[in-house]
Amino acid sequence: MTRLVIFDCDGTIVDSQHMIVAAMELAFQEQGFAPPDRLAVLSVVGLSLPEAVLQLVPNHDMQTVHRIADTYKNAFGGLRKRPEHQEPLYPGMRETIAALREQDDVVLGIATGKSRRGVAQMLEREGWHGYFVTIQTADTNPSKPHPAMILQAMEEAGCEARSTVMIGDTTFDITMARAAPVGAIGVAWGYHPVASLEEAGAHVVSETADALPALIADLLAREEQLR
Repeated sequence: MTRLVIFDCDGTIVDSQHMIVAAMELAFQEQGFAPPDRLAVLSVVGLSLPEAVLQLVPNHDMQTVHRIADTYKNAFGGLRKRPEHQEPLYPGMRETIAALREQDDVVLGIATGKSRRGVAQMLEREGWHGYFVTIQTADTNPSKPHPAMILQAMEEAGCEARSTVMIGDTTFDITMARAAPVGAIGVAWGYHPVASLEEAGAHVVSETADALPALIADLLAREEQLR
C-alpha cells in the first residue's frame, strides 16, 4: 500500500520567518498602517495570504485586505533578491526528505499557504524537481484549516486517508489533518507552540527532523490497523 507523506513548507521545511515578517512590515507601512507585532505575524503563517492579512486587520474591508496582500507579495519578491534575506532549510530536513523519497512505498506531497510560485522557487533552489507527486497551495484551494488541500493531494496521489500523514508546525496544519481525517504530526521547531499543536489534536510532535521517518512509520502502521 502506497503511503502519502504531506509536508507544510514555511515553519516546517524552510525557516522563512524573517522574510515573512519583514515583507509584512513593509506592506503595512506602505499602506499607511502600523506594522503588526512579530508574534502576531507568525501566528497566521500557514493561512492563505488574504486570510492571514484579514486576521491582522480584522476590522477592515476586503479591498483594504487585498491591497495589503498585493503589497506584501511585491515586498516579498523584492526581499528574496537581497542576499541578507534567505529561507534556509531547517536542520535535517534535506536528509529526511531524501530518506523518505527512497522508500518504495512512500510518495511525498506539499500542502502550504505559500504561493505556487514560491513553492516552485524553493524546489528550484533545492534541486527537488520530481520529489513531490502532489503540490497543493492556497492559490487553488481554500485556506487551511479547510481539509481541501489534503483531500486533493490524496486524490492526485491515489492514496487513502489511513495511509496518509500531514506534517506541519501550526495548529492550522493539525486541524486540517484531523478534518481530512489523516495522521497529524506536529514539529517543534516552527511557529506555533508544541502545547498548541497537542491541543489541536496532533497524534505526535517531533522534536527533530531526523526523528520523522520513524514517527511516520509508527503512526501510519497504527492508523492502517485501526481502519
